[in-house]
Amino acid sequence: MDKVRAQVYISGLVQGVFFRSNTRKMALKLGLKGCVRNLRDGRVEAVFEGERDKVLEMLQWCRGGPPSAQVTDVSVKLGKYEGKFTTFEILY
Repeated sequence: MDKVRAQVYISGLVQGVFFRSNTRKMALKLGLKGCVRNLRDGRVEAVFEGERDKVLEMLQWCRGGPPSAQVTDVSVKLGKYEGKFTTFEILY
């Protein structure tokens, strides 16, 4: 199976609604590695690395997010798998 990296920017009501913690739970469930963090401009940034089908499933989840989120846009840059992460973590 082929591995990929996705750098993602999620816009909308995505801070203060447990987006990061739910993203981490879903990423770990899918066996992905990477990180997620809030940005000062109100967006959430995430990096996902793993099997292509699992990354694509994660991207689909990001388009909706947790129940209290209101996602208006998801910007994705797919790239070459780098293998820099050992787990999936929330950055502060």
